[in-house]
Amino acid sequence: MKMNLKIPALMLAAAAAVAAGVTVLLLLPAGSAFAQAAPAAGNAAAAPWAMMAAAIAAGLAAIAAGYAVAAVGSAAVGALAEKPELLGRVLILVGLAEGIAIYGLIVAVLILNRAG
Repeated sequence: MKMNLKIPALMLAAAAAVAAGVTVLLLLPAGSAFAQAAPAAGNAAAAPWAMMAAAIAAGLAAIAAGYAVAAVGSAAVGALAEKPELLGRVLILVGLAEGIAIYGLIVAVLILNRAG
């Protein structure tokens, strides 16, 4: 049975694009074009973009974590059906897959802190 790889490839491409954009936003210096465009308003012009970037980072991380947990979880159930003594190892692998969502949440908090 041939597996359809179009959807994971599209998700990976979207995640890479968002990661590149978030990296650029995080690496901008504090006195960048946002502060020069409206000096009296501070980061008011950047606030909607920061909120959107944080939402995208958290959302894509949650989607990726769900996809990873689905793949690892189904394999883990199959392994546990054959060898129940693998429970500890399987829990670690599923926990690592869930950690992707936590990383996305951390990035979202960093973006919002940077925006002020």
